[in-house]
Amino acid sequence: MKLEYFPDTDSLYIDLSSRPSVDSLEVQSGIVLDFDEHGNLTGIDIDKASQKLNLRELSLSKVSFESQLLVV
Repeated sequence: MKLEYFPDTDSLYIDLSSRPSVDSLEVQSGIVLDFDEHGNLTGIDIDKASQKLNLRELSLSKVSFESQLLVV
């Protein structure tokens, strides 16, 4: 997952998958969900993000993941 903020447009994109999106659905004014060819959610685009979210704070809770380093 990757979060990317674009200050020039005040938009936040939450990239949930490396799969390309082929369809989008605006679920609320300024909030767009992107889907892959199988209907799986691939990303969330939030316009006017600074008005809808506290962009100064990011908190992860109970997130478990393994990290591996590949040395070639």
